[in-house]
Amino acid sequence: MKYLDEFRDPARARKVARAIAAVAPAGREFAFMEVCGTHTMAIARYGLKKLLPPNVRLISGPGCPVCVTPKEYVDLAVALARTPGVTVATFGDMMRVPGSSADLSKLQAEGADVRVVYSARDALARAEPARKVVFLAVGFETTSPTVAATVKAAAAEGVGNFFVLTAHKLIPPAMRALCETDGLALDGFICPAHVSAIIGSSAYDFVADGYELACAVTGFEPVDILQGIYLLLKQYADGERRVDNQYSRVVKAAGNRRAQELLAEVFEVCDSRWRGLGDLPASGSALREEYAAFDAARALQLEPEETVPDRGCICGEVLTGLKLPADCALFGERCTPAAPVGPCMVSSEGSCAAAFKYGYE
Repeated sequence: MKYLDEFRDPARARKVARAIAAVAPAGREFAFMEVCGTHTMAIARYGLKKLLPPNVRLISGPGCPVCVTPKEYVDLAVALARTPGVTVATFGDMMRVPGSSADLSKLQAEGADVRVVYSARDALARAEPARKVVFLAVGFETTSPTVAATVKAAAAEGVGNFFVLTAHKLIPPAMRALCETDGLALDGFICPAHVSAIIGSSAYDFVADGYELACAVTGFEPVDILQGIYLLLKQYADGERRVDNQYSRVVKAAGNRRAQELLAEVFEVCDSRWRGLGDLPASGSALREEYAAFDAARALQLEPEETVPDRGCICGEVLTGLKLPADCALFGERCTPAAPVGPCMVSSEGSCAAAFKYGYE
């Protein structure tokens, strides 16, 4: 297939669905988790769960970078926005994530200099000599190379008033934690597409080899995802666990070497806190000492308020697949896209937002 429309063709999707039903080993149930928020939205948007046999279940995991960012980070961003002389630059999906006392959109309405940008480089271009510009560096391996390139450019250009507040996360350690989570019985993963374009499909070999779970990297269109599910089930029919790459038109086994080298030059691996998964070793990225001058947490005096837990919000359990959005007592009542309590209802990649928008099952 060469054109996008072919990956959205209903007849082709139904054909793959029939192949899924034919290959699924009878007499047992399967649970596959997608760890990409774009997959979560696509699955809900196209109603793909309705095309699957009843013994095949899809579970949404921690694939939304805004959702897995802990509340402590949001409170740091709020503290920055309240600091005189500081401009906070952020992607739009962070604007309405609730902090302990406010979100960034509220502070912007009250006069704080909070600006929505479309890239880290855009934030650098907005750097004004009289102000300190801080970019909220939230994201997985997909976006962190662009932040690394921007920090490197700022160093080369001698920019002295640009900073980043890093909350970059690494997907493989989170998948390892999910494999070891009590009460979460998985048979495999629909691996993220954009992340895999950077780190490569071979990055998930440890899941198949060490945990004997099936893996398939897939694209974002309906036929892509259904083909990925077929590949996962085919592994069980074949009696073999491996990493299949349905998205070979974009993803290579070794990934993007140039992006990996850039990340290694600017960032170093560090422990990181995830909403829902807690503190995970070697699961984040921090600026190397050579670029410490651009680290907002080290270069600026930050005095965040004490973080207050979200009462009644079960985003953490939803992110780990232990609960569904509809299991939350707040879902659709006190927590809606217009008045979100937790980040899973805010982000365009959040599982609660997907369930609210397209209906839940």
